[in-house]
Amino acid sequence: METDSLLDDIQDINLSYLLLAQRMISEDRTTALFRLKIDDEMADLIASLSIKQLTQLSRTNQLLCRLCYDEPEQLRKLTHNQREQGLGQTHAALLMASARSECPSVSSS
Repeated sequence: METDSLLDDIQDINLSYLLLAQRMISEDRTTALFRLKIDDEMADLIASLSIKQLTQLSRTNQLLCRLCYDEPEQLRKLTHNQREQGLGQTHAALLMASARSECPSVSSS
């Protein structure tokens, strides 16, 4: 039962992520490309997907989104940051901008 609940949660997150990505692309494409770390071709594809296709894509046992911080030290700097709160978001944006934009392919099973 625990596994089924976890799988349901993953699929819910995937669908939410895909719907958010579509919304971001339609509202501010340039910012969406940066924040989602995708290129124009991927943005076009995501934007063109129907709700049926989004639902189908979300039904995987793998998360479609992933943490942008590749190194534990990056996350540690953000969570143990002594800086003023206002600078924390700027610091996070800089770390995310410097993160690799490639992500391993995900296979559905």
